[in-house]
Amino acid sequence: MNFQNKVVWITGASSGIGRALALELSNQNALLIISARNKASLETVKTACKNPHNVWVLPLDLEAHSTFTKITAAATQIYGRIDILVNNGGISQRSLAKDTLVAVDQKIMEVNYTGTVALTKAVLPYFLEKQQGQIVVTTSIVGLIGTPLRSSYAASKHALHGFFDSLRAELEDSGISVSLLAPGFVKTQVSVNALGPNGEAIGIMDQAQANGISAEQCAKKIINALKHGKREVYIGRESYAAYVKRYFPGLFAKLIKRAKVR
Repeated sequence: MNFQNKVVWITGASSGIGRALALELSNQNALLIISARNKASLETVKTACKNPHNVWVLPLDLEAHSTFTKITAAATQIYGRIDILVNNGGISQRSLAKDTLVAVDQKIMEVNYTGTVALTKAVLPYFLEKQQGQIVVTTSIVGLIGTPLRSSYAASKHALHGFFDSLRAELEDSGISVSLLAPGFVKTQVSVNALGPNGEAIGIMDQAQANGISAEQCAKKIINALKHGKREVYIGRESYAAYVKRYFPGLFAKLIKRAKVR
């Protein structure tokens, strides 16, 4: 795949992996729509892009599902089409399940799972009409395994794998592809913004996160995977854990309780 003049809509584009994807895709002359809640941060990303004149800022709140039909209609009119939807927005968690309010569990699911599914369903009719399109979902290695301190986050990412595996099967002969991308630790603000047991942002950079690969490295790996039409890709040093769990579940159980996930 060549990204030149491809219309790519990226959620969660104001920072981290989403920002890095926007910058890299701009370098490859894509036509971008970048979304997140913070318009000022999106404008900063736009300015940093190689081709800012080909970057459109479209604020979006993943909890505001009722707005997605209208926002998607607006998105399709910016360049006349959407070629690729990159579902990258979301929030993380750092708290023990026993201490976490149910309201926090609900919020994480509303943003990470329901928000992603609802936006995809808003875009899907446009893809089906032209019988082509690419749906991309940034999940996580914890969409394949569960670790301490991330029970609701892991649940939301597991749910994404279940939904989009099913959607891919339904769309198999439609000309629409679905790619699931599962990074391990990436050095972004995700842990700083992660929710604590009462729903507050913890405001701390995890050591594990700080030692992760850069967002730029992650973005390059994601783009390479998309170029080659990969259905599912694991990114980062932690990807081995998915294979250990699959083939050696007993060993995985012993390792994960001692894993330095914070």
